Amino acid sequence: MKKEYDFSKGKRGAIVPSDKQRITIRLDTAIVEHFKSAVEDAGGGNYQTAINAALREYIEGKNVVDAVRSVVREELRHAA
Repeated sequence: MKKEYDFSKGKRGAIVPSDKQRITIRLDTAIVEHFKSAVEDAGGGNYQTAINAALREYIEGKNVVDAVRSVVREELRHAA
């Protein structure tokens, strides 16, 4: 190990750029506690990542529901 290091060209922040955006959001305490507890029960992790995954699942699920509705409507039209 060197006795001294030169950090004059160092940069602050993440080394790898992220596709995430930092925001401030207010959530019910019960919701935050639910995700913290779920992460703890699963053996660790990040509750914010769990919230992000739940939101993504919800958004993607809505697209699936819309697709299923479209298929059902099309099939009903053909059956009539």
